Amino acid sequence: MYAKFLKRLIDIILSLTALILLSPLLTVTMIIGLFAMRGNPFFVQPRPGRKRANGEERIFNLIKFRSMNNRKDKEGNLLPDEDRLTGYGKFLRKTSIDELPELINILKGDMSFVGPRPLLVRYLDRYTPRQRHRHDVLPGLTGWAQVNGRNAISWEEKFEFDLWYTEHISFGLDVKIFFMTIGNVLKRDGISSATSATMEEFMGSENKE
Repeated sequence: MYAKFLKRLIDIILSLTALILLSPLLTVTMIIGLFAMRGNPFFVQPRPGRKRANGEERIFNLIKFRSMNNRKDKEGNLLPDEDRLTGYGKFLRKTSIDELPELINILKGDMSFVGPRPLLVRYLDRYTPRQRHRHDVLPGLTGWAQVNGRNAISWEEKFEFDLWYTEHISFGLDVKIFFMTIGNVLKRDGISSATSATMEEFMGSENKE
């Protein structure tokens, strides 16, 4: 009952309310981003969402505030993340303000407040069959993996947390994750991995199932 109906209703009410209440912050961040990023302040990228009836993931456009510039090397290739992540971008990530435009994705039904984070489309062929079950539910603004390490844990650990969530989804768990997320944002935990400014690319698990 909750997963099929009430969760979506709560998402609609909360995302619409948040967009209205946070509109001044969103507007200011957008204006600052125009100057800080020297152009479009938004980052839009295709991401896989919940599976359709045919078993294929629905692809949607994730919306975030840009935290990295588009600086390239002499060959025209984008520089590494740590070289493109600006001071302004670091602030957005530490405060999680960069994630706020995803409220639009939640209102549209692309995402939920709580669920496995939507990753890159090119990762789809790298998942094990079991890992791909993370797409049995809507992706989330935050999730069980985010409150248990975020980018500071390995990909395999992250997927195990995601899969555990899909099997134990409930109103009580979502409320717990919501408040744990607030705590993590205030403490600024798990923003980066140990070896990267963001998170290393997922190349696939060693033991394919």
